[in-house]
Amino acid sequence: MKTVGLLGGMSWESTVEYYRAINEGIKDALGGLHSAKIVLYSIDFEPVEKLQHKGDWDGAAKILIKAAKNIQSAGADFLLICTNTMHKVADQIEAALDIPLLHIADATAEVIKCAEIQTVGLLGTSFTMEQDFYKGRLEEKLGLKVIVPNATDRQVVHNIIYQELCLGKLQAESKNEYLRIIDGLSNQGAEAVILGCTEIGMLVHQKDTNTRLLDTTAIHAEMAVRYAIK
Repeated sequence: MKTVGLLGGMSWESTVEYYRAINEGIKDALGGLHSAKIVLYSIDFEPVEKLQHKGDWDGAAKILIKAAKNIQSAGADFLLICTNTMHKVADQIEAALDIPLLHIADATAEVIKCAEIQTVGLLGTSFTMEQDFYKGRLEEKLGLKVIVPNATDRQVVHNIIYQELCLGKLQAESKNEYLRIIDGLSNQGAEAVILGCTEIGMLVHQKDTNTRLLDTTAIHAEMAVRYAIK
């Protein structure tokens, strides 16, 4: 079994879900008392969040590269960045390492391709929804049409992530807002909606909506399990 490297803490709330999902996946695949071999480095999110909102992505990348090198030195065979937004600097992190990086958008693209989906909705931080590093990768790889909410709703989604979900707050009214926005994306033709922030799956679940949801945390963790035992 390969050792999984997890670069977490962004936020730690969703990193917990990664740890649980990967261990459960290994147990299901191998049985018995098997659990995952994991090297986890959980950073302090506060400085990174400030750099994100200042637009200092190079500064944020330096923090993550240092952490990723420590994960590699500790014996990880490959790396997952446990957040969608910081995949903006994934290429810089991967270039600094000698181990593979499993990209969260590539994991999501595999699922979309298998489902033969052509049009998807995307929820996430404003960085993920508005910039090209994530949706552009999906469009380039699969020729997808990627739909995002309008500017007002993008701000709603973004604020709930940073002001509530990253702090472990799960509010019924925020869930209703997300479901309203998901319905809107579906009405615009989205065959599925990507939960493109690793915290969103804590709040919204498939049983809450008839629209197919693609939980990137679960999808990324499943890829890690396959890679660890293949």
